[in-house]
Amino acid sequence: MSRLIPAAERIIKARELIQKARDLPVPEEGGRGDFSYIAQVKDLLRQARDLIKFISMTPSATDEMKEEVKKIYQEADQANEEILH
Repeated sequence: MSRLIPAAERIIKARELIQKARDLPVPEEGGRGDFSYIAQVKDLLRQARDLIKFISMTPSATDEMKEEVKKIYQEADQANEEILH
């Protein structure tokens, strides 16, 4: 059985995954159009979203946590635009 990760820790990990996507080196051959690079970026951003997607639905989620979740979704969308477009 997997261990339960607290919401605050999920938020931190999600932000780390978004930063990891931003820090991925752009391949010299193919550049930002390289399918492997695109897949890695999208996978990291998907993992970040998956970590936080149920936080706002839990009864123990505070308003501050819900705001942080919204901000992370915005950060992930912004990172996707900046990195891949």
